[in-house]
Formats: sequence, C-alpha cells, structure tokens
Amino acid sequence: MTTRSVALALLLLAGGASRLVAQQTPSSQPAADSARDARLAWFREAKYGLFIHWGLYAVPAGEWNGVTKYDEWIQLEAKIRCSEYDKLAAKFNPTKFDAKAWARLAKDAGMKYVVITAKHHDGFSLFDSKLTDFDIVDATPYKKDPMKELADAVRAEGLTFCFYYSIPDWHDPNFPAKYSMRGGFHGNPNDAADIEKYNAFMKGQVKELLTNYGPIGILWFDGGGSFNRDDALRAKLVHAQEIIDMIHELQPNCLVNNRLGLPADYGTPEQKIPGEALKSAFEVCMTVNDHGHWGYNKHDTKFKSVGTLVRNIADIASKGGNYLLNVGPTAEGEIRGPEAERLIEVGKWMKTNGESIYGTTGSPLEAVPQWGRVTQKGKTFYLHVFEWPSEGKLPVPGLPSTPKKAFLLGDESKRELTIDIPPEEVMTIALPAKAPDPVDTVIVVETE
Repeated sequence: MTTRSVALALLLLAGGASRLVAQQTPSSQPAADSARDARLAWFREAKYGLFIHWGLYAVPAGEWNGVTKYDEWIQLEAKIRCSEYDKLAAKFNPTKFDAKAWARLAKDAGMKYVVITAKHHDGFSLFDSKLTDFDIVDATPYKKDPMKELADAVRAEGLTFCFYYSIPDWHDPNFPAKYSMRGGFHGNPNDAADIEKYNAFMKGQVKELLTNYGPIGILWFDGGGSFNRDDALRAKLVHAQEIIDMIHELQPNCLVNNRLGLPADYGTPEQKIPGEALKSAFEVCMTVNDHGHWGYNKHDTKFKSVGTLVRNIADIASKGGNYLLNVGPTAEGEIRGPEAERLIEVGKWMKTNGESIYGTTGSPLEAVPQWGRVTQKGKTFYLHVFEWPSEGKLPVPGLPSTPKKAFLLGDESKRELTIDIPPEEVMTIALPAKAPDPVDTVIVVETE
C-alpha cells in the first residue's frame, strides 16, 4: 500500500467517526446564527473580491480539434477521456507566475479578498496534495506549490485568501459518473465507483487546504450542476454537514458558500445580478470577459467595459451583496493585459469612491431610482448617479431620515450642494451642469 493509500484509508476511518460525532451533537439555532454573523463580518465589509480560475485547461487555451469555444469545462464539452486529458499536465509549467504581482493587482483593483481554484471539475489539484499524484507538484514540470506563495502574498497585501473546491470530479474513479453533469460525463468512468471513498478523499483534501495554507477566509464549493441539480441529494450523498462541521472545527472563522447543497453562510448568484435585495448574505460571481469564460480562452477578446464593472459593483452593493470578479490566467501564469487593465481602472474609481461601497448596506429606498443606485452606512447615504439629470436637480424619493448635508464624494473640499425639501413633495439635490464622473458620480447625503 502506498503512502497516499494509507492516508486515504485513515481518512475513511476518521470520516466514520466524525459522522457519529455529528449525529450525536445537538444543534442550537440562535448560537449558529450568532456564529454565522461573526464569520460574515469581514465579508460584509469587503464587498469586492477577485476570482481566479486556473488549471490544466489553460494549456489548450479554449481550443480542441479546431473548435475554439471552450474554457475550464473543455474536458466535458469536448468529451476528452483522462487518458488524453491528463497529458496536459506535462505541458503545464507556469514559469511566469508571480504571486506578488497577482496579489498586488487585486490590491490595486480595490479588492479585499482572493478566491482561487484549488481543484476544478477536471480533478487536477493546483496545490501539493498528499492524497493524489494528479497535482501540480507531482504531475507537472513546475514541481512547486503556487498556492503557498499566493496565500502569503495575498495576506501580505492585507487581503483575505480563499479557496474554491469542486465537488464533482471527472478524474477520480470513485466519483460516480451518474452524479456528474450534462449526461453523466466522466473522464475515467468506473462501474464500481464508491461515493463514500470519494467523500473521504474530498474531505481529506479540504483538510489539507485548511491546515497547510494558514487562515482561509472562504471555502467556495462548486457543484457544477452535479447530482441532477438536487441540493438535498447532493448534501446527503457528500455528507455536507460533516464537511461544514470539520471546516468550522479546524477554522471557526472560515465561511462556506451554499453549493454543498445546504444554505451555509451565503448565496452565490452566478453571472447575474439579482433584481432586488436578498434577505441573506450573497455574492455575485461574474467574469471580466463578455462570453462567460471562467478559464483562459485565447480566442476570447471581448471584455466588459470599465463602466459596466463599476456600475455592477454599485448595483450589487445597493442590494446588500458582494461582487466576485473573475480572471483566467494563462498556462504560463500571467493574467492577460485586457483583464488586468480593467481591474486597475476599476481600482482607480474605488480609490476615490470606495467609501460608498465598503462596509455599506443595501438601499433603503422602496424602489430603484431611475438615475442609479443607493448604498447606506449608518446615517449616511451614497447616491450613485449613473444618469445625470439634464435639468440639474436630482430627485431622491423616500429617504428615511432628514438630510442635513450633501456633497460630491470626489470633491475634496466637500462643497455643499443645495438640498430642497418642499412640503409633501420629493426632495431634490441641485447638481453641477455636468457629471464629474460619467460612469458613476457619488453624492454623499448626511442625515440627522
């Protein structure tokens, strides 16, 4: 038996014991809610993070047999068996990877946390795992663990480091193909697949991520449409609560998203901003490129504008959520210029206007104003004006407290704007003839 086999066997035994403990432990809902609120404190303050999808799929760069539409799902979409796909590992040698540069980019972009794919659906581990040889240290010529460097670099910039982890696995023969996605694809199908053995492997890798890389802010699980999109089935078969309990035992402050099949700490709308505020914490994950490719596709050269990204941040914050914006680095380890440039430009806006985003709550207004969005921090309200009023007066209906002062956030002199509050009519604020920022000019309204 190999060292890795022994480790996996021990984890199977440990998994059974943890299930027994979990079944015998009574729950306390008020205590659980209090603990969740404490864990979410930094997340609610942060508002804006960097998502990074990086792995073997960066090697073909979106192209397979002349078809150029693929990304991180290339193995499934091109129906590539592991006997062929695994050969990509020999070509994955990210010698241009610079952890400090990535962390500095996130910092300059105004982001407060970084989430990176420790393992995606293809089963390749982007970290040094003792439970598989299909990882960056054992299977590639790179022979180093970039996650250690990145974790240190991200924290050195004052940001929170987080991991993404895929629940389905197209490589591990113990993950049953019938629970995969889109027709039950598996790169290495096995009629004798044992979901319990896979669960022990998954649980063991999560433990590695929580014990070898310092404090982890989030474990961002992804189901990828597996288990027939049945959350209850997924939660039951992967023993979701046991995993969450283990996470909180090892790192009590680590957040867990809702994709294990249980509500957990927060929700994760994907590629779409909710039309209204949600009742619980949430985070919109979205790509910088316009085609929805999470992983690197060299043929995809269409990206969202800086204006769109800025307005997305304000829109999501006005509904009480976070924005997790994704880039897909190359196989050499570089974040492409068009993506990096947009992040830097958004960072410039955040440097001036971050006060209106970080630590804010959603809009207090009953309806979304036609001219933009509203965020709030205590008794201060931030009016994000997307559409500048041609008549020079901004109507602000439904503000819950009496304004005493208004000024442009970007105006260092804080020159007061005239507020008009006529009896039984909508309050208005007199504005300059031209918008200082045509994308999003922020007006601060301090109230009594």
